[in-house]
Amino acid sequence: VLIDAANEHERLLELCQRLGVRRVLETHGHWDHIQAVPAIREAGYEVAVTAKDAPMLKDCGYDVFIDDAEVIEVGRLRLHAIHNPGHTPGSVSFLVEGAPLLFTGDTLFPGGPGATKFEGGDFATIIDSIDTKLFTLPAHTIVMPGHGVSTTIGAERPHLQEWVDRGW
Repeated sequence: VLIDAANEHERLLELCQRLGVRRVLETHGHWDHIQAVPAIREAGYEVAVTAKDAPMLKDCGYDVFIDDAEVIEVGRLRLHAIHNPGHTPGSVSFLVEGAPLLFTGDTLFPGGPGATKFEGGDFATIIDSIDTKLFTLPAHTIVMPGHGVSTTIGAERPHLQEWVDRGW
């Protein structure tokens, strides 16, 4: 599985072929996460997105929907989809079952939540989503955001009120 067909489609196609990828899971529908989708689909790979973000892929297309709490099997791995609205209405994170590893797209970064000033974004919603759906995970859970470096739930959880107070 590939999480987010962002850009560099030639490189992604090479990796997908070499690693036996069959499906692409989109964390959300913003342009910087879907630029390679047309080439990926043309090469025969299935692209999955939440129904709420599907309209954002109207120009490049998608194949199937990801549902909240869906379990996606990838070889011996199982990824749990966690709907995290706020950055976009259909943002989703993927938690690796049995491992402290969480792919958050643009929902959670080191130092705070993803931007909510885009159409469909909502600050109160992303804060609630992070608090009720992600900050319930163990502190040692590694957060792999859609951009930049990783962090952990434990490193970010104590700062929730700071984020609320600053408004981003």
